[in-house]
Amino acid sequence: MKKVKKLFTALTLLIASKDVASTALHTTVNFPIKSKSADNTAAFNKLKTAPYHFTKTAGANNYIDTSSNPVDIKSLNSPGRLRRQANKIRDYAKANNYSMEYCFLVDMSMPSGKKRFFVYNLRKDSLEFAALVAHGFGSTQKDCGDQLVFSNNNYSFKTSLGKYKIGKPYKGQYGLSYKLYGLDSTNSRAYERAIVLHSDQHVPEQETFPGKIFQSAGCPTVSPAFLPILGSFIKSSQKPILMWIYD
Repeated sequence: MKKVKKLFTALTLLIASKDVASTALHTTVNFPIKSKSADNTAAFNKLKTAPYHFTKTAGANNYIDTSSNPVDIKSLNSPGRLRRQANKIRDYAKANNYSMEYCFLVDMSMPSGKKRFFVYNLRKDSLEFAALVAHGFGSTQKDCGDQLVFSNNNYSFKTSLGKYKIGKPYKGQYGLSYKLYGLDSTNSRAYERAIVLHSDQHVPEQETFPGKIFQSAGCPTVSPAFLPILGSFIKSSQKPILMWIYD
């Protein structure tokens, strides 16, 4: 009986701690601080764009910036793969009244130390920017090697695959952030899980491959210098921009 009581107590504490952590995360990340909300147009306009050291790409064939790092097979195949994904999301955007000018594509089949967050120009069928992006630490499993696992479940701390509608900006725990709304069954709990687009100082600007980068709690997290770049596209778009995380 004592063992049963101890087990029950342990489970109760675990559930309670998860609920507290989830509530705190959802409150600080997914909801703006009223006094500093970037939903306030005046406050948002005062945000300054940080200098960004990545060079704007001339086309999809030139997006792989590697310095002295070796390029793996997946990276070499990415230009064609990127265009195929762009064609698919263009059709989805047209059918569902989203922006037909730009989209954000995130290829989770690529190593985290490689640039795998892409700003794609749907009108010109060309790439505008490429940058590093972190995945959730729950997506990294010891028995899966470099292959990531994904989930839509609460408390999983995993990245969720699927298309996202990018919502309004706000200032939360991580500063300027953008609310995300999952549009597929694989990411339908994005808002509930407090999955947002934000930056973190631990995400570098230059590639680290074969080294890996910082991992998030499930959010697509970019460098502080790159987020304002994304913000300029989001702010100037008359219709919501789509982001597609795929592998």
